[in-house]
Amino acid sequence: MTKTIQGETVPVLGFGTFELKGPEGEAAIRTAIELGYRQIDTAIRYGNEVDVGRAVRTSGVPRNELFVTTKIWFDDLAPETVARRVDESLDRLGFDQVELLLVHWPAKDIPLGETLAAFADAKAQGKTRLIGVSNFTVALLDEALDVHKAELFCNQVEYHPFLSQEKLLARMRQADMLLNAYQPIARGKVFASDLLNDLGRRYGKSASQITLRWHIQQKNVGAIPRSSKLENIIANRDLFDFELSPEDMAAIHGLARGERYTRFDWEPDWD
Repeated sequence: MTKTIQGETVPVLGFGTFELKGPEGEAAIRTAIELGYRQIDTAIRYGNEVDVGRAVRTSGVPRNELFVTTKIWFDDLAPETVARRVDESLDRLGFDQVELLLVHWPAKDIPLGETLAAFADAKAQGKTRLIGVSNFTVALLDEALDVHKAELFCNQVEYHPFLSQEKLLARMRQADMLLNAYQPIARGKVFASDLLNDLGRRYGKSASQITLRWHIQQKNVGAIPRSSKLENIIANRDLFDFELSPEDMAAIHGLARGERYTRFDWEPDWD
């Protein structure tokens, strides 16, 4: 299943690779590709671009069928550093181009306009097909889109039933951007939800599958779950033989209570 964002086709379900490295990580990534995942998410900070690249090349799936994302850390966002990091990432991956290059976290001491200009240069040079950001608030998106006129495709943020992103989603839909959800099953906390478990029994699915289906049924939303376990990689993929009713979608939205599980000293002032 794909979605069309800004005229670009993107797989709606991705495979997150955080903490998947070395032979075991490479095997998990390759298995995910072989099982049908076509969007693969990595980052310089994950330390596994070599493993991701090798998994892609040995999967037997043509490179042009995969949508690969990587990200640059917040202390590497000065223009001259961006250019080096992009080249280093491509070298580690073994690719001429990635599909999507993201700002991993906003920098507080590097002008955003300079960073976005460097990202636009990487796109103009053909080193990435699309550019975007991660962990950006509405205010930061407003600056990027309205002040710097950046052509952003995606904002990757924490999003799950216990954390509303209503304000951010409204702004992103206005710009026809993709919200790619990390931590989509709230670090497993969805399995403790009576509602999600009840819905799972009704639809013949798990609480995780119900949650991921809730993500991908929303306009301009995708999800990038991560797992190293074969049974979870398979289960997270099996979302396309059922559809949640509008009433059940609304009930899941009603679980939001402002719970954010990714917290760091360098995070922005969240919406």
